[in-house]
Amino acid sequence: MTKEVEYKTYTISELSKAFDVTPRALRLYEESGILSPKREGSKRVYFERDKVRLRLLLRGKRLGYSLAEIKELFDIYESNSGEEGQLLLLLETMEVKRKQLETKKIDVEIALQEIEKVTNTARKTLKEISATKN
Repeated sequence: MTKEVEYKTYTISELSKAFDVTPRALRLYEESGILSPKREGSKRVYFERDKVRLRLLLRGKRLGYSLAEIKELFDIYESNSGEEGQLLLLLETMEVKRKQLETKKIDVEIALQEIEKVTNTARKTLKEISATKN
């Protein structure tokens, strides 16, 4: 007697609701080669692998990775360069991204300081205007 293995599958609407993304976004991720659902006619059938990849993709986007960069990371993972080669490539891409984010962080801090200066100047000017009216 053979034992059949059941695999959980997901429809496009189930995955989009579970991750709060649009079906259009899932189709874009498919076009980008990141997700690869099976087709049953015009219906897409997603498997656990797609769900995991989607979770990682969304995490990558939150970290500032582009779809192309995320695809590259998935390709590294699936490459035949061996675990050491994969890890070296991963570390290299992570270091580049870290430097980019550090630069953005500095830019945001400078922008926040500028906003604070303008806000303080505007408040001071409003107080002066209010004082001269009284």
